[in-house]
Amino acid sequence: MQKIKKGDDVIVITGRDKGKRGTVLKVLPTGQLMVENINMVKKHQKPNPQRGQAGGIIDKAMPLDCSNVALYNPQKGRGDRVGFKLLEDGRKVRVFKSNGEVVDV
Repeated sequence: MQKIKKGDDVIVITGRDKGKRGTVLKVLPTGQLMVENINMVKKHQKPNPQRGQAGGIIDKAMPLDCSNVALYNPQKGRGDRVGFKLLEDGRKVRVFKSNGEVVDV
């Protein structure tokens, strides 16, 4: 089970986008994440008429490592570490380390 999944609300804890919040769009097998409006770069793109792409400078989201983000805890209002816990019915769920609140519903 992964600590950060697609659709989670995360906050960046290191790097040039430190303090920004976003939603995880994609989790890559290399342990990197694609986060909405985070780690945007300028890409100089050549036009390709066969694909219908216009040329110019476009903004492109790049992946960032999962160690550079923390799961956002709405009760605390900041990023928090994640642990795992087994419930009575045998399900394994993610919990916040600071207050023990269950992340998964």
